[in-house]
Amino acid sequence: MVLGGQTLTCLVPMRWSDMDAYGHINNVQVLRLLEEARIHAFGAPGGTGAEGDQPPVALFSSVNPGTQALVVEHRVRFVDTLDYRNVPARIDVWVSALKPASFTLSYLVLDPLTGVACVKAETILAFVDTNSGSVLRLSEEQKDALAPYRGASLFP
Repeated sequence: MVLGGQTLTCLVPMRWSDMDAYGHINNVQVLRLLEEARIHAFGAPGGTGAEGDQPPVALFSSVNPGTQALVVEHRVRFVDTLDYRNVPARIDVWVSALKPASFTLSYLVLDPLTGVACVKAETILAFVDTNSGSVLRLSEEQKDALAPYRGASLFP
């Protein structure tokens, strides 16, 4: 689905408690899966949690103290049911927009056994200074780290 760039493929476990009465992953829990994929790909926010594996792109884990990555907007399209399975969902993640003070991550959630696309989603994120509340511009280093993962938007 990505045209031009690389994807980061994340395997995110589905939890039994994520399932709704119909046997599929509840729509609210899909946002949790997206968050897990985002953290797997770009790291936990600096200063949170204990040390573990390094993410493929240390974006969130390398921000300066006093900086937070905030979700500005989510867009989600459910294209097929994601049934609960005791194997992780496959979530492909890439960057579909880079702006001076925000960036958009695209996600394609695939059934881990059939490979069927179940969810298409995008998240717009921005970095914010926690002291002033001001939105921060992306640094050249951040843009360079994201550049190899540039691809097409799922919502033209």
